[in-house]
Amino acid sequence: MMFSDHINFTGVNPVRGFPRDEGKCFVDLTEAYSPDLRAELRAAARKEKITLHEGVYIGVSGPTYETPADIRAFRKLGADAVGMSTVPEAIVARHMGLEVLGISCITNMAAGVSDEPINHDEVMATGDRVRATFTELLRRVIGGISKRV
Repeated sequence: MMFSDHINFTGVNPVRGFPRDEGKCFVDLTEAYSPDLRAELRAAARKEKITLHEGVYIGVSGPTYETPADIRAFRKLGADAVGMSTVPEAIVARHMGLEVLGISCITNMAAGVSDEPINHDEVMATGDRVRATFTELLRRVIGGISKRV
């Protein structure tokens, strides 16, 4: 899934405490994820014949999986996927003035979406199963981005 936006539900902001010179700690996240880089990813996915979903990612602190009630609440907030990474890194990258592309391999159904409990071994197995495809997608998009520079 390509991130169109995110919700920071980690409880922290990674630029809190950064120097406030000239208001630099106030980062505009209106377009946290670069429209140009997202277009590159769409093109790469088309070339690799990969179905690419796009949505809002909610970042949580972890390390536990969410409860079914968490997932219901996150849906009401507008989240399409949940994870324990990426959001702090995206905020810091934008603080540094970098363009950001957010992409995640969705490895499991969220708690309460299916009758099956979340099994970390199965999550890891899914990642292993799609590794080659995901790697090729990243190679293609990075190649496209590098041609822009």
